[in-house]
Amino acid sequence: MSTELTNQRKKLAQQKRWVIKIGSALLTNDGQGLNRDGMASWVEQIARLLELGHEVVLVSSGSVAEGMTRLGWKTRPDNVHQLQAAAAVGQMGLVQAYETSFARFEKSTAQILLTHDDLSDRTRYLNARSTLKTLLELGVVPIVNENDTVVTDEICFGDNDTLGALVANLVEADVLVILTDQDGLFTADPRSNPDAEIIHQGQASDERFAAMAGGGGALGRGGMVTKVRAATLAARSGADTVIVGGRIDNVISRLYDGELLGSLLLADKEPVAARKQWIAGHLQTHGELVLDAGAIKALRERGRSLLPIGVIAANGRFERGQVVACKDEQGRLVAKGLVNYSRSEALKILKTPSVKLEEALGFVTAPEMIHRDNLVVI
Repeated sequence: MSTELTNQRKKLAQQKRWVIKIGSALLTNDGQGLNRDGMASWVEQIARLLELGHEVVLVSSGSVAEGMTRLGWKTRPDNVHQLQAAAAVGQMGLVQAYETSFARFEKSTAQILLTHDDLSDRTRYLNARSTLKTLLELGVVPIVNENDTVVTDEICFGDNDTLGALVANLVEADVLVILTDQDGLFTADPRSNPDAEIIHQGQASDERFAAMAGGGGALGRGGMVTKVRAATLAARSGADTVIVGGRIDNVISRLYDGELLGSLLLADKEPVAARKQWIAGHLQTHGELVLDAGAIKALRERGRSLLPIGVIAANGRFERGQVVACKDEQGRLVAKGLVNYSRSEALKILKTPSVKLEEALGFVTAPEMIHRDNLVVI
């Protein structure tokens, strides 16, 4: 092991706040029912972290998969209401199992169920952050899951890897650990390519990793590609991400001790401000602005605000203050931001210099379409 790899792994023990995400395949023994032995082991290792003075948020999948087991369903249904029913049934068993396991170590737990709306609304976002941070200060382990009982496909996170990254942003975690059914990120899918090699360390921003990632399993909605994307999102708040096999014996403790397990994807850029993390975390936007090449260059290279003169089209239905996507003419995402004008207003000031906004609209809310303080370049 190189000195750099060794030093980076040893730094994990210095990280104060951990977010640990456990996937459905691990929690349910690939659909055979709750993996109580595995849960007991992971909880014991988390309890060790707590005793050593660390804080842990646990992001847990498994409610739908456990509900399927309890209901005797062999395949994941496509019907939204059946999925919601399975989640309602399974969440009961999941939380009971965690509470019992942590009680053995005299640790209190709290159930936190989130939807995308909870994190896209600024007030609810701040309330969720305050609640989670208070629980951590009290030594309580928050157990976070998506609120599958009420969520729909249109507003869901899509997978708990993404939720884990958003929670890491929310609580300003130092490290995100994603426990999965693969040993880490490989150069190719190890299930079909015997020459695939594990990537022990890299940068979360490395675009090559997404191409190396494979598809998801039958129980979960994620896959290695969602874990790579989660690492990129977690890096926005400065959190490093470890993607590692959850079935490895004492995996969390061994990571803490600096052992070379899984794939460590480092946050290689300066963390963005908390408000911009919130903006970047929006999975759904209310509309889109199409930018010309000059505007894109000003955003990317000079860190400027987006001015109306650089906007050539406005699509969707959005009001002032909502999050919109900024794209180039080929439809590629450039940035996200809080827009200063509604779509109907934006259409009147496309390609308009800021000095002529009042002439075009009859009023001026702001000289910028999106101020740089409310803009995140992707």
